Amino acid sequence: MTVQAHEGVKPARKKFMTLDFHTLGPLLALIALCIFGFLLNPAFVSEGNITNLLTRSAFIGIIAVGATFVITAGGIDLSVGSMAAVISGVMIIVMNNAIGTMGVGVHIVLIGCVASIALGLAAGFLNGFMTTKGKIEAFIVTLGTMGIYRSLVTYFADGGTLSLAFDVRDVYRPVYYGNILGIPIPVLAFAVVAILGWVLLNRTAYGRYCMAIGSNETVARYSAIKVDRVRTLTYVIQGFCVSIATIIYVPRLGSASSSTGVLWELEAIAAVIIGGTMLKGGYGRIGGTVVGAIMLTTIGNILNLTDIISNYLNGAVQGVIIIAAVWLQRGNLTTLSPFRRKRAS
Repeated sequence: MTVQAHEGVKPARKKFMTLDFHTLGPLLALIALCIFGFLLNPAFVSEGNITNLLTRSAFIGIIAVGATFVITAGGIDLSVGSMAAVISGVMIIVMNNAIGTMGVGVHIVLIGCVASIALGLAAGFLNGFMTTKGKIEAFIVTLGTMGIYRSLVTYFADGGTLSLAFDVRDVYRPVYYGNILGIPIPVLAFAVVAILGWVLLNRTAYGRYCMAIGSNETVARYSAIKVDRVRTLTYVIQGFCVSIATIIYVPRLGSASSSTGVLWELEAIAAVIIGGTMLKGGYGRIGGTVVGAIMLTTIGNILNLTDIISNYLNGAVQGVIIIAAVWLQRGNLTTLSPFRRKRAS
């Protein structure tokens, strides 16, 4: 007996593996950028340059991991650069003042680290509380605190520079310049923060709540999600990430001033957007943020190694990339369903 196919029914086609360019796009762009850098100057792939590139990426990368949560939940934080500046200044003041009563040692550095984390959490909570309970737009709140924090560090430094005591600087220096098993400590800190951020965003209920709130806050409220609490916590996470970045940044120069952290907020947001996180919220990618942070540092690194484009145009190049990344996301906003968004992350 033969079985005839029904008329109009086409035989099933074998499905072949297809590349998800929305997910892999930033990584492919980074690989292409690295190849371009090597072709311009073979020194780009030297061990020293790669180590320096990754170490410099750590500051913005760690802050950008926190920004991923804020943006995924539909918020924005413009104060992170100024927040880093005032935390750096307070850390230096605390450690310098503690020398007189406690002497010089690792404990002085630990006190500074505790002060940094406490300030970061408090500043993040302040931004989140005013945004959620105060019912003020996040843009306005963080724009205001950006000015407040920048003014505070200028006041603490009396318009100049706050410098860490040389004795403490010698003890603190390995936090930036040291390594473990040949891997620079800032890079390890970046990796740990990124892994923890990925787990929190993609493998916990809290991460799903952030995406739900960013997608549709009204529906999230009807779904019994505590929107204010979840959104406030995103700013607390952002503040914590800023404090960690500050801890590994202070020993690099051993100083803080009104120019510390300038434009860090824009670089962090750029890393998040380049990495594929939707600026309107509802979808975030920690892995993409990591790639975005490294890409931004790579652009500056390449400009320093070549004379084709002045390194003074680094900001212009980054601006073009940001605009292009947002433009490319316009199509993805309508094609990515919530299910596919979850799969893509």
